[in-house]
Amino acid sequence: MVSLKGRRDFRARLLAGGLAAGLLTASHGSAAGTAEAALAVSVTVSATCSVAANPLLFGSYFPGGGSLNANTTLLVRCSRGAPFTVAMDAGGGGSLLARLMTLGASSLQYNLYTTAARTSVWGDGTAGSALVTGTGKGLANNEAITETVFGELPDSAANQLLAPGTYSDTIRVTVSY
Repeated sequence: MVSLKGRRDFRARLLAGGLAAGLLTASHGSAAGTAEAALAVSVTVSATCSVAANPLLFGSYFPGGGSLNANTTLLVRCSRGAPFTVAMDAGGGGSLLARLMTLGASSLQYNLYTTAARTSVWGDGTAGSALVTGTGKGLANNEAITETVFGELPDSAANQLLAPGTYSDTIRVTVSY
């Protein structure tokens, strides 16, 4: 038989243990709350462009044999949707309307055009020259925009008087975006 005193002690211990567990749970539960915040993430994608120019080679010119035409290409890569213009300077000699290739002190006339008809001189927008415009498709290699440069070397009286040799010029191509 179990005594009443043993039951009361058991109940007291059970009650004390339950209160202690409840206090531990209550105090632990209040420290286990959560807090939240929103983390803003952003970036500004800036427009960018690049250009690569292939050489323009006229081959061999035979004075008095007629004018020479040649073509080459520029590869323009610009950020998707970025508007751009392509300009060319006058080169090392002459002007936009009469570019010159040189060999020492000698100069050979030629020019660069925006179309196959060779009626619009490709320049910087001054002196009656034209710019080429476009909109970027992206920077990957397969997104490059090919612009054709049309060259003409006239069989002019001045060009017919030149000594044989290799004449050259360097044109600065500028893409603005």
